Amino acid sequence: MSAVELPITMSGTRPIIVAKINGEEARFILDSGAFYSMVSQAAADEYKLHTQPAPYGLTVKGIGGTTQARVARVKAFGLAGATIPDVEFLVGGSEVGSEAIGLLGQNFLEKWDVEYDLAKGVIRLMKNVGCSHNNLAYWLKPDQDLTKIPIFMTSPMEPHTRGDAYVNGVKIRVVFDTGASTSVLSLRAAARAGVKPDMPGVTDAGFGWGIGRNAVRSYIAQFDSLKFGEQGEEIKHPRLRIEDIDPIEADMLIGSDFFLSHRILVSNSQHQLYFSYNGGPVFNLSKNVAKSAPTENSQQGAPTASNVQAAAADAAPPADAPANAVPPSAAPPSAAPQGDAAPNDAAGLARRGAAYAGRRDFEHAIPDMNRAIELDPKNPEYFYLRATMFWQQRDLKSASADLDQTIALNPNYVPALIGRARLRISDKNVDGARSDLESADRTLGKQDNARLDLAEMYNAIGNRDAAIAQYDLWLPSHEDDVQLAKALTGRCWDRAILGRDLSEALVDCNKAISRSSRGANGPEFASRGLTRLRLGDYDKAIADYDTAIQLRPKDAWSLYGRGIAKIRKSKKSEGEADINAATQIAPDMAKHFESMGILP
Repeated sequence: MSAVELPITMSGTRPIIVAKINGEEARFILDSGAFYSMVSQAAADEYKLHTQPAPYGLTVKGIGGTTQARVARVKAFGLAGATIPDVEFLVGGSEVGSEAIGLLGQNFLEKWDVEYDLAKGVIRLMKNVGCSHNNLAYWLKPDQDLTKIPIFMTSPMEPHTRGDAYVNGVKIRVVFDTGASTSVLSLRAAARAGVKPDMPGVTDAGFGWGIGRNAVRSYIAQFDSLKFGEQGEEIKHPRLRIEDIDPIEADMLIGSDFFLSHRILVSNSQHQLYFSYNGGPVFNLSKNVAKSAPTENSQQGAPTASNVQAAAADAAPPADAPANAVPPSAAPPSAAPQGDAAPNDAAGLARRGAAYAGRRDFEHAIPDMNRAIELDPKNPEYFYLRATMFWQQRDLKSASADLDQTIALNPNYVPALIGRARLRISDKNVDGARSDLESADRTLGKQDNARLDLAEMYNAIGNRDAAIAQYDLWLPSHEDDVQLAKALTGRCWDRAILGRDLSEALVDCNKAISRSSRGANGPEFASRGLTRLRLGDYDKAIADYDTAIQLRPKDAWSLYGRGIAKIRKSKKSEGEADINAATQIAPDMAKHFESMGILP
């Protein structure tokens, strides 16, 4: 077989590949679950790509719903040192996060046999010549178990890598999807396996989202087993994420968390999938899952801790390891196949370190990054990657030092500027944070997704005018984005706080509420309530506050605002009760309303 090796850098559990669009560098998520390569509308605008309607009114379906697609053609697409002319991308949907502008999907991957060696930070594209009946898992070591399952033939209508698995003994169809940062089982498939969200032991995990407009409710549940194929690997007692998703071709997305813990070869030529266990956690979601942890998207800027439990690579197999797994330290030594040697260059060490960090194995991740920095001390990305690792370990002093060095090497390194601004805000260094935010503002393209982070942080330092300016830049190119409601709500709130452009604020809040019918959690109604309070529409303000308080009973802003509205409607005792309840929760709430000139 002939092979081309492509470097992959993990951003958490998301595989990132660097390409070029007409000579300009661009980051993509390598997404085996995307039927076609895709960029956001904002990215198309930033890279000055001409778009036109997709044929036949094509819509794209993903987690969170559907999106209307357009098409753009890249005249020169650069990858692995080669330039490919006239490459088509679909355009639309939500931002994909991880500082990436889009997805590199199956219309690219299905042309090859693809080996996913994400634990080492590479994939390999192979052409099968004369190996049609051979075992292609060339890396296998003595006594290491191999799973081989048939996969369905791909076609333009059914492009995904699909196979069969069994959850609690119930047969399900799975898609192997590197674009899903964690594996996800549909609610319907979970119910067939005997698990429902209202059962004891099932925990709420907030909301997740993908390319669609809507967030979807997410849960974590434990299952008896997950088995691949008739005779393949079986994982006992896995904790799995379950969501109200409706994948077109599958019951479960096998995400990049699984790819990190396995070495996988998708042989499109043989219609077979090979994989072996690397060690460490497979799913093993923490029992303390963050309520708002996304499954497909994440905010750009400061790193957030992964929800995958750490496990040392040389420890005994973790709770969700495959049955009869052999930990790497116990595996007998063998000659490494070609291309399987441990990295000894800075780039390879950095990629392997990022892969360790994606599994929260910082014991191995940080030494790899230390060595990469020793070999290439002028590379700002390495310092930034190490900063994210220190941050996740709550070593903020070391993270801050690495962010300083990143910015010293590259003053326009936006993720580092945003990360350092967050740290400075937490340290009450307002002037320093403002300086970083202004530097990021000057560097970013006007449509960049990071402008939402800038808006949030400008609000944190009390500069609402600057926050509104960031929303103004972000919104025009993100009409189809899952975070549209959040941005509209933020701009509505800032205008209401400032007491100006109230008619425009009301339009923003109305639109936010209409877009957030799934996943509304109170801020939209609290913002509209404050706007209507400012406008003197007290009955409607009270109605909005009622809804906000129903969704978030301890929202002191809404309680205090409703109290004022009731007093102005001559319901003094009811209003005073609300104000007293608000000040019990937040004693300085009266000062906030007084500063806005809103008095009972």
